[in-house]
Amino acid sequence: MENTKIWIIASFALAGIVTGCNQPQTVWLDDLDLTAMTQGHGVAMKNKSVDGKTLTIGGQTFERGVGTHSISELAIQLDGKATSFMAQVGLDDEILEHKPSAEFIVIGDGKQLWSSGVVKAGDSAKPCTVSLNGVKRLELIVAGSDDGPYYDHADWADAKIISKGKKSFPTLKFIATEPYILTPPAPATPRINSASVFGVRPGSPFLFQVAVTGDRPMLFSAVGLPEGLKINQETGLITGKLTKSGTFEVTLQAKNEKGITEKKLRIECGDRIALTPPMGWNSWNCFGHEVSAEKVKLAARAMIESGLVNYGWSYINIDDSWQHHRDPNDRTRGGKLRDERGNILPNTQFPDMKELTDYIHSLGLKVGIYSSPGPWTCGGCAGSYGYEKQDAEMYAKWGFDYLKYDWCSYGGVLDRDLKKDPYSVSSLAFQGGGDTITGRRPFKIMGDYLRQQPRDIVYNLCQYGMGDVWEWGDAVGGQSWRTTNDITDTWESVKSIALSQDKAAAWAKPGNWNDPDMLVIGVVGWGNPHQTKLKPDEQYLHFSLWSLFSAPLLIGCDLEKMDDFTFSLLTNNEVIAVNQDPLGKQATCVHAIGELRIYVKELEDGNKAVGFCNFDREKAELSFRDFDKLGITGKQIIRDLWRQKDIKTLDTGRETLSLKVPAHGVLLYKFKQVQ
Repeated sequence: MENTKIWIIASFALAGIVTGCNQPQTVWLDDLDLTAMTQGHGVAMKNKSVDGKTLTIGGQTFERGVGTHSISELAIQLDGKATSFMAQVGLDDEILEHKPSAEFIVIGDGKQLWSSGVVKAGDSAKPCTVSLNGVKRLELIVAGSDDGPYYDHADWADAKIISKGKKSFPTLKFIATEPYILTPPAPATPRINSASVFGVRPGSPFLFQVAVTGDRPMLFSAVGLPEGLKINQETGLITGKLTKSGTFEVTLQAKNEKGITEKKLRIECGDRIALTPPMGWNSWNCFGHEVSAEKVKLAARAMIESGLVNYGWSYINIDDSWQHHRDPNDRTRGGKLRDERGNILPNTQFPDMKELTDYIHSLGLKVGIYSSPGPWTCGGCAGSYGYEKQDAEMYAKWGFDYLKYDWCSYGGVLDRDLKKDPYSVSSLAFQGGGDTITGRRPFKIMGDYLRQQPRDIVYNLCQYGMGDVWEWGDAVGGQSWRTTNDITDTWESVKSIALSQDKAAAWAKPGNWNDPDMLVIGVVGWGNPHQTKLKPDEQYLHFSLWSLFSAPLLIGCDLEKMDDFTFSLLTNNEVIAVNQDPLGKQATCVHAIGELRIYVKELEDGNKAVGFCNFDREKAELSFRDFDKLGITGKQIIRDLWRQKDIKTLDTGRETLSLKVPAHGVLLYKFKQVQ
């Protein structure tokens, strides 16, 4: 009898435990691992807005929730152990003045369960209640609207999951986070990695560094150099001046103890420069407004000491904040904007511009500078409005080789009587750039003055793609032009920019390059340094596409903090060769299979570079056979450019190609016709 009583008591206790396990539990969204949340700017904030303030929607404050920024996504693994999701959603009041809008979406197992519709800043919080019965994977998305994702500070306030006894749920990281290196190390024998064509105008100083990997010391020579040019046998730097137009075929040679190599270089002396996309470094994504001459020198030395120069990286470009600021009390940049003759004055962080450019040139590198056609740069420093001639002449006198000319405050000039003081305008006013007549005028003024200078200055129109700048950039003297707003180190930024580039592709050619903005790999941060938020596969995709696009390749990271993975991305000579191909064609997406976009670039040798680009969050696995849609026929040798090895010889009319493309990743192949 006693044993029976014990068994009954134990049974009731066990039943109580089981029942308790199935009791509803509240799982707060802010208690989950938010590091898996992707977003367009900043990081997901627990119980705070993106700017770290109390969550506030339409004047109502909330103690709990998650602050994020569109375009944003968080996936949660439920495995059918939840009954409902509830939240109050809306845009945070901290960005009311910008009047953004966005849309909140809830997805369960790939199906949309709820949408807020487009909500605007200032709207009251919108209640969200969604049944999750049977749902295995929950996705919370904040999408942008027609006004773009800018300032979309979005709040999932009071957000919670009602579970079937579970106290927490794992969040999902779809994209691999561990870096892996594909680029093989360079051989000890000499290998010339320079572009095979170079443009210069008659009478301009000639500066071309033969980029060679291999053991040092090394001896350089150049057979067929035209009169006026010479090569330094120890450094491989070609300098001098050409006085007559013409095409000159030169054979470059490099030799060390391990071997010897040659490569053809075609020098085009005529009206066009930048015959391949510029490659180099820009200070903005790394240092922002904290740039200085010393930091620029350190970057130049790092480009040499790291060996990047041996792969063709050659520009060291100073971005905003080398000038004095509109605020005379600014700690480091306050001061007189111009001298009595109207010549612009650098701030105290740049005490001697000529000495700086001479130093960079002595390393075999080129150097760039930044300004705006308006009275102010984006950062509020002195622009070139009304002083275009003096500035162009000063850039040449200082010895600059590149100018980034940023629209910024010129939009404010358009709104005012030009006879009044234009220096009262805001430093940021983008209106007016969509009118092609208005938009091109200030760029032509500077372009004409640059052409009058006694040295070549590559001219980048930072016009953000307004007014279809690619259609007229060449006519105002530009060699490259921005096609988009500023890039950030987020997947959504890289993806949206990449998918918008086809519209400008037809205008890319030698000396005319579409610029989708700088590379966001390595340690970036705009003055707040951090490792890029792009996952390794996203960085491979980013660099591959910019190479396929024939885009200017401008490194934005801190070159002194470059790790092995970043170095491997920047030093794959076969991938760089796709970017520097002298035919100058820009790849376009010629075929799509779901979220797998296939980009094809024609090359000068008659072959094709093909990027199988996976914009989905799931790995793409398929047997590909539609080669005719890529313009590829017959028997082909297929080479993996990142791994630098041939993977297959394939009859495109009879065989298939097995593809396994990582989520947010790429396979970059070269197809070579078998003769």
